[in-house]
Amino acid sequence: MAGHKVAHATLKGPSVVKELIIGMALGLAAGGLWKMHHWNEQRKTRAFYDLLERGEISVIAAQE
Repeated sequence: MAGHKVAHATLKGPSVVKELIIGMALGLAAGGLWKMHHWNEQRKTRAFYDLLERGEISVIAAQE
């Protein structure tokens, strides 16, 4: 019985290539979300200035 060996999973060090790929994927995903956020903010700002230019809104408080 003492001569039997049990197969155990051996722990290896970090895979540099795997970590690089995961890091790039996470970076691209975060960058894409950040870019979409900025496009949305830019759209809101452009819409505000378009309304302001057409005279549909005003930034001056109305006198009563």
